[in-house]
Amino acid sequence: MHRIHINGRTYRQIVALLLTAGLLSACTAQKTPENMGDTGQSATVPEQEHTTSTDWERPSLIENTADAVSVAPCLEPYTIAADLSNVGNIGQFYFEDEAISKLAQNGFVVCSDAGYEFFEVYENNRYSLIPNFVTVDSLMHTYHLYFSHLLKNIEKDYLSERLTELSLRMLENSTSQYEQLKGSEWESAAKRNVAFFGVGAGLLDDNATVTEDAADIVLSETALIEKAEGIAYSGITGDEEDYTQYKPRGYYEGDHTLEQYFKAMMWYGRIHFAQEAEDLDRSALLMTLALSEDAQAYELWQSIYAVTSFFAGTSDDMGVCEYAPAIREAYGDSVTLEDLISRKEGFGKFHKLTAALPAPQINSIPIVQGEDNVIPGFRFMGQRFSIDASIMQKLIYSNVKKNSAGDLRMLPDVLDVPAALGSDSALRILEESGATDYEGYPENMALLREKLSDDSDPLWSASLYSGWLHTLRPLLTVKGEGYPVFMQNEEWVKKDLECFAGSFTELKHDTVLYSKQVIAEMGGGDEDIDDRGYVEPEPLVYKRFVHLADETAQGLKGYDMLSTTDEENLSRLSQMADQLLTISVKELQNELLTEDEYEFIRTYGGSIEHFWYETFKDETTPEGTITAQAFPAALVVDIATDPNGTVLEAATANPSAIYVAVNIDGNIRIARGSVYTFYQFPWSIEDRLTDTKWRQLMGISLDEDGNFNFGKKPFAQPDWTESYRYQYELEYE
Repeated sequence: MHRIHINGRTYRQIVALLLTAGLLSACTAQKTPENMGDTGQSATVPEQEHTTSTDWERPSLIENTADAVSVAPCLEPYTIAADLSNVGNIGQFYFEDEAISKLAQNGFVVCSDAGYEFFEVYENNRYSLIPNFVTVDSLMHTYHLYFSHLLKNIEKDYLSERLTELSLRMLENSTSQYEQLKGSEWESAAKRNVAFFGVGAGLLDDNATVTEDAADIVLSETALIEKAEGIAYSGITGDEEDYTQYKPRGYYEGDHTLEQYFKAMMWYGRIHFAQEAEDLDRSALLMTLALSEDAQAYELWQSIYAVTSFFAGTSDDMGVCEYAPAIREAYGDSVTLEDLISRKEGFGKFHKLTAALPAPQINSIPIVQGEDNVIPGFRFMGQRFSIDASIMQKLIYSNVKKNSAGDLRMLPDVLDVPAALGSDSALRILEESGATDYEGYPENMALLREKLSDDSDPLWSASLYSGWLHTLRPLLTVKGEGYPVFMQNEEWVKKDLECFAGSFTELKHDTVLYSKQVIAEMGGGDEDIDDRGYVEPEPLVYKRFVHLADETAQGLKGYDMLSTTDEENLSRLSQMADQLLTISVKELQNELLTEDEYEFIRTYGGSIEHFWYETFKDETTPEGTITAQAFPAALVVDIATDPNGTVLEAATANPSAIYVAVNIDGNIRIARGSVYTFYQFPWSIEDRLTDTKWRQLMGISLDEDGNFNFGKKPFAQPDWTESYRYQYELEYE
């Protein structure tokens, strides 16, 4: 042995919920639901029976419950004076003329930033006796904080160690196979697996060892991963791989254990053993055999996959759960390495069976123009199917062709997602920007809107990821008569789109490692002041949020991965959303709130600050303090790749302040809250942005020289946000 030191179609696979309780088998087969116009079948082998093609339903890893809210909005309209003279507390604010005009016309305006974190505006309101306007944005941001907190701790405290042990066991098993298969037609496939697991193990454990035969491949691949600079041919598969994907980002950045875990999981999730290449299919067979014959390795594999599937969804690719039945059908219930050598017809049958398995729906690898935009094959722990990635895949090249100017749509737009989920405003914005002027785009969009219109589809209960998206969907419903006047206009609809986009950005940020990324082809003051506040009345959002928080707690408790503190905090988050549900229903029915309910709104800032503090209380700063400036809300994530050299970055900056003219007990007053500040823009593939660099670019954090970038921001928000926003202009030297 040579010691190498190394620094540094939807759901088809696993029903893995509550494995620790022994309730389900990890390799229960399933079918792709007919949600994207592509029906796939997956083969399975019932106990002591041969494989048959069977349709299977997508399982729900979180409970799917009816979530209608019975409320008939019945608010009377009210008029806001053009000069705001009938607004009772206008003296608490200073607005310039343009902001006054937008506030009077639309009933609200969004202005500048609101500090570094969402809770700051609400706490400032409390001490200044300014009424709070509780936003969906602030609640969804709070869920993001706790979602990332839970996943990060589970990865660091549990999954990283298990992945290391799994990698070492699979390296040992693959090395044993290689030694036994030398001199046969299986030798190169076995050697490939030694190198594959040698890379994975080496990324996690500096003391991992591989045979001398595979050492050069391991060192070469590891160097490409550590550089993370571009697209190059992989020594494992012979195909192109995008090594920029291995740059740790999101909350993984800066933590050694999490960075190692990120690179290794990205490796296992991305390296693709194309089915059409016989030798790669042999590697997939050997890998499946090595895992299935080692009970401890399989237990480690399924425990990792189960928990990550609960959070982020399940693999878009075929894997061990489809290949194991194919091996059994081709060779019988028991197969040895000697059988592989002597029974040549067995591999021919296996290869035909894997060719019949469904292709993935999302392409995540560089492919040549003219090739199929998805390539069937095997991944050891494939990246996950997501509704949004499948939407985007249908709306970029080569699923859509050239536009009238002869250009190709190589990157999607975040608004593709809400448009496909039914937002006419999002679709209209896309049409006005020319995004729909591509051959096939209108037809694909119409099909997506039809397929995704069903709120009861099990797609929405497939994981916490899909449940998060489902929680946001009511924002896309246009609010009509009976709602507050500020919600009955196109500008509020666009404001809700920015909320959707901001929360979606946080979702992608928290799951950047797992979610498969699409790639195109190549107190004090005057006690007489009435500071009673208002809740953004979105009862269905709050009801779904309650369900999402409860399912988060119940699922992780089933895995025995939820501390008492985290369980209490998730219960507290659920109760807070339930209170918002009660209040918003009362508001829409024109019922006066109780004093306790107004006090809940008044102290809302402290409630969400609690979750922010719980997320960062164990972090350390040079000053030894936990401040919003040290741990701001702003973040960035790349969500799609153009292999010609760019990625689509989605980002949030400091939250913005929203000022809303609300009617409380017959009196119009301005209430203030915090909302997302959303950005999207193309960026160099070789410089996928981290949170640190994004915050430096935006002047939110100190740059590498210890200075703030206080000049004009290098990025502009999308044009469609300008009509309801007002930006105070500051002069810089």
